[in-house]
Amino acid sequence: MRTIFAAALMAAVVAGCHDPETNGSALPAKEEIMPDSTTNGIDNMLSEAEKIDGFELLFDGVTKSGFHVYNQKTDGSAWSVVDGTIHLDPKEVKDSQTSGGGDLVSADEYENFHLKLDWRIDTAGNSGILIYVKESPEYERSWHTGMEVQVLDNAKHPDAKIIKHRAGDLYDLISASQETVKPALEWNQVEIISNNGLLECSLNGVKVISTTLWDGNWKALIEGSKFKK
Repeated sequence: MRTIFAAALMAAVVAGCHDPETNGSALPAKEEIMPDSTTNGIDNMLSEAEKIDGFELLFDGVTKSGFHVYNQKTDGSAWSVVDGTIHLDPKEVKDSQTSGGGDLVSADEYENFHLKLDWRIDTAGNSGILIYVKESPEYERSWHTGMEVQVLDNAKHPDAKIIKHRAGDLYDLISASQETVKPALEWNQVEIISNNGLLECSLNGVKVISTTLWDGNWKALIEGSKFKK
């Protein structure tokens, strides 16, 4: 079992819109988000310190070989590598879960981990970073099993009006302790550390979530959320 890893520069992140009330449909993009032409994959390199600490790349900056669509529901053709980022092209999907879209899942599985990545979202965009997803045909969507660190344009997406649905929140479970997200079309740095049940999430250098998984308090959070059933 691998216990620690790193990832970098994912333009649209790993999930499409998750909200069951919208049947998975993302809001129409007002402006197509494109990565900076200056990146050229340079951020998808480990520093010597990261190598010593045991980090590994999930994304090599060139290919999607480390990922596949959840339950292989689509061929993932709407996801492309552009200037060293993984980018979801809104022109290629009618629905975030179909027609080439779908949620990207890492090829390897992890129990304890330290995940680093950068994301940016389009205007009025809605996405997320899901962890502890169980991939099986009996589950239709990734969010039926995995918890999610919310990725959202807080200024334009209506989900931002709901407590625990804003960027940086542990979706529908825990609100971020403070709001450190940047506006749409700007890059955000995320770190998610899960170690023997302790989950900590930082957004742009500030720890915004800290909780213990699987204990009585965690079960109470689930019971009080939309994921109760």
